[in-house]
Amino acid sequence: MRKTKVICFANNKGGSGKSTTCSNVGYGLTQLGNKVLLIDGDMQLNLSLSLFDEDQVLAFAQGDRNLYEGIKKQDDLTGYIVHSPYEGLDLIPSSTLMSSIEYELFTKWQREFILRKCLSKIRESGEYDYILIDAPPTLGGWVMNILCASDEVIIPVESTPWGLFGLGNMFEFLEEVKQITPDLRLGGIVITKVDTRKNYFKQTLESLKQLDNVKVFDTYIRVDSGIEWSQDNNVPIMAYKKSSRSAAEYMELAKEIADEK
Repeated sequence: MRKTKVICFANNKGGSGKSTTCSNVGYGLTQLGNKVLLIDGDMQLNLSLSLFDEDQVLAFAQGDRNLYEGIKKQDDLTGYIVHSPYEGLDLIPSSTLMSSIEYELFTKWQREFILRKCLSKIRESGEYDYILIDAPPTLGGWVMNILCASDEVIIPVESTPWGLFGLGNMFEFLEEVKQITPDLRLGGIVITKVDTRKNYFKQTLESLKQLDNVKVFDTYIRVDSGIEWSQDNNVPIMAYKKSSRSAAEYMELAKEIADEK
């Protein structure tokens, strides 16, 4: 039986590369022999769109087998899993109705732990080596739910002048969550959207390395048009163009994450 590790990808700043990192790390982990479940926790549906075309994603979002419906009913989420076109990689898709999930949670008993409860049978089954959750770019009750269901959080930070904006708020929020889930750990920060020709990367790296007790992954993800093309074709970059630079980088990042288990 596998021991399942739950990792969420979170940053309260939009455009940090959370969904792209989550999907491509998930695919990379399957290439290392792991079985992975992705959970799309964001109403923007980007994680779902990284594996399925728009028509399929909208069908999931408008149907009764998506994360919103499962959380609303407080169901065991096993019945909400869909198989992706890639061996060893499954998904619980999102819905645009996730925009109202805070309202759904507000009156619930022990609302911070609803996702943890809904995932408990999947986790205990040992079916998956990893469960990776894509969190929305907010700091509220739903993101707290995701963090309370996770073993660790990985924060993608874009290498731009505004990339570090709000990171302090993210750290403060994590400390609040640790008051109720003290075992939650910060797995590390991964730098994304790197253009090594510009000074932003060096500035970002230097700023992050000054933080106490915060790991920065050795692998960073450079700007690559191949990522945009893979997104346009609704496939992970390694499945779209295995020889691309970003495919190699995400594979290295997946190995770094796997080495920590």
